[in-house]
Amino acid sequence: MTTHSGWQGRFFEDFVCGDEYRHPLGRTVTTTDNIWFSLLTQNTAPLHFDHEYARRTEFGRPLVNSTFTLALVAGQSVTDVSQNVFANLGWTDIVLPAPVFEGDTIHSRSTVLAVRESRSRPAVGVVTVRTEGTKQTGETVIEFSRTLLVYKRGHGPRAEETA
Repeated sequence: MTTHSGWQGRFFEDFVCGDEYRHPLGRTVTTTDNIWFSLLTQNTAPLHFDHEYARRTEFGRPLVNSTFTLALVAGQSVTDVSQNVFANLGWTDIVLPAPVFEGDTIHSRSTVLAVRESRSRPAVGVVTVRTEGTKQTGETVIEFSRTLLVYKRGHGPRAEETA
């Protein structure tokens, strides 16, 4: 019998400008997701959790909390982009071109925009990606850029496993 290691994620050396990662996991958003996330973050807008209120809006139904959409799509990217993250440095250019509703299924992909050595931390490098989330209709529901510090192979908490 052969033992195989599971996916350990990308290290700094694995990122190439222009590469695209189609993240493997989609997720259908539920009413519970929307209500709990809104309440956990103290978002009191009834559009997210009061179905009767939402019925009277132009949407006619609850709108999924946009920060849930951001968190979900960012989470979907972890396996390919930030499994070996040291730290996130920033999120920019967040746009929400179409609404997300309960019952929508979200998929995502990321494109590597920039890769460079860190000037102050030799064990990590700086990576910038553009991530896009789409729903089952093909509509883009969110886009954002994220810059992060990623461990180099042989460094960080898993150094013994990856050297």
